[in-house]
Amino acid sequence: MNKRQGNGLRMVGAAALCAAVIAGSGGAAFAEHQRGRWLAGDFHNHTFLTDGSNLQSEVLEHAFQFGLDWIANSEHGGAYNRNTQGLAWPADTEFLGNPPAGKMWRWQSLWQYSFPIISAARSSWPDKLIVQGYEWNVPTHEHASVAIVGPAEQGGKAIAQHEYLFDGSDSGTTSDGYLGVSGKLANSHEKAVAGAVWLEDNFPKASYFLLNHPSRALKYTIADIRDFNNAAPDVAFGFEGIPGHQKESARGGYSGSSELARTYGGADYMIARVGGLWDALLGEGRHFYTFVDSDFHSTGGDFWPGEYAKSYTFAPDEDCDGSISPRELLDGLRSGNSFAVHGDLINALQFTARANDGRSFAEQERHREKRRLRVHEREAAMGGELQLNKGGDVTLKIRFRSPAMNNNGDPVAVDHIDLIAGAVTGKVGRYLADGVTLNPAYDKDTNESTKVIATFTRGDFEKDDDGFLTVTYRLKNVKNAMYFRLRGTNLPPNTPNETDAAGNPLIDDLVGPNTAAKAYADLWFYSNPIFVTVSR
Repeated sequence: MNKRQGNGLRMVGAAALCAAVIAGSGGAAFAEHQRGRWLAGDFHNHTFLTDGSNLQSEVLEHAFQFGLDWIANSEHGGAYNRNTQGLAWPADTEFLGNPPAGKMWRWQSLWQYSFPIISAARSSWPDKLIVQGYEWNVPTHEHASVAIVGPAEQGGKAIAQHEYLFDGSDSGTTSDGYLGVSGKLANSHEKAVAGAVWLEDNFPKASYFLLNHPSRALKYTIADIRDFNNAAPDVAFGFEGIPGHQKESARGGYSGSSELARTYGGADYMIARVGGLWDALLGEGRHFYTFVDSDFHSTGGDFWPGEYAKSYTFAPDEDCDGSISPRELLDGLRSGNSFAVHGDLINALQFTARANDGRSFAEQERHREKRRLRVHEREAAMGGELQLNKGGDVTLKIRFRSPAMNNNGDPVAVDHIDLIAGAVTGKVGRYLADGVTLNPAYDKDTNESTKVIATFTRGDFEKDDDGFLTVTYRLKNVKNAMYFRLRGTNLPPNTPNETDAAGNPLIDDLVGPNTAAKAYADLWFYSNPIFVTVSR
């Protein structure tokens, strides 16, 4: 194994490539202004230190074996009675902060045990990015993945401070002297928002707060998500729209009595329903993105990180130094240039929108040079904003590739891709104009303007010289702000118990208790949105 020191993801020949084209690990090529690379990752998994069943080294080994470029350890806050080997803490262990008998507060195990393991692993895997995070028990809500990266880590102390101050299951009050922080609040939604604000204030470009399995316990409403995104837009920018636990008998671990607390094609109801909660957020123009993770605990109910679920993110190499730093990874996540996929249905996706406003390409280039416009003003990728003259046309291009076979040994192929679009009408305020009366629209979690505007089947895909399948779609005379997103699947419409006549995923309960084989038979991918802003 290469033992070179460093924690940046290296790119062979990057100095030369930065002068031309950078190809991502997913294979999609991008122009010079987008130098960097695609990274496959997972930010939600567990080890012996909380309720997992494996060593951290085993989780990392399998994650990288299954093609991940980066991974974040993210396991529960609170207090736990097992050490890094899955055994009871030895009798001579020094427990700080007076935890419950035989247990250690997670802030201590994060700081003094988990982070040293992560730090050592970075030396063993210098060509991978390994992040120390934790799964925040968000007060009065559910779980979320939090991480602080780069020099801001402070040797693991920063993430320990957040856990101590804000975790809903950490009731300790005697840790101030160890961590140098104080001022714990009683559990409430306000405490949850304060935890997001703490990250925004202290680490706005070096941290994230991403909601995990958001509908599993129905403890996140759209008002909650709006609160988090309003208070901490640089940090609270997404969620696990496709949860882990994809081998569990209740797929995703979603076993609630409500149909909202079940999965649909393995996805959370918030994104599976066209015109649902995610579309309501996008319809406000919120840059709030979806990701997928393993939530790995054990091989009994979970796939290894990277084995079945992958989030692909384009991470920029802004300084063109031949490596991707943790900070640049977060820049990529925050940009929204990401897509989420199950079962390696695809392993590369380029989804772009180009303005066609009546001028020739050469005229657009001259206009751009004259006004020194940035490239995204005439073309935008996932997460980006395209600026369009009112009445202009938008050309959408989808370019993707699938591997010959996935990790189950199955050949994979996309049956169809849905192009989903909705109107962008602006952010909804919490209060009405008087600043006092609560706005009923703040709780509205639907977007009636959102529709599947086109479906592309295998007959529509054309293969280019690089082996990518491509399709283009032109939307004419666009007069109002919009967004576009994609979803694709290996299943045709009207697949019994899987899809309806329009190709929408049906509730996973219809196929009976879930298994690995059933999960591999039902594959989907979701892109993040492209926004179009129209000049008046």
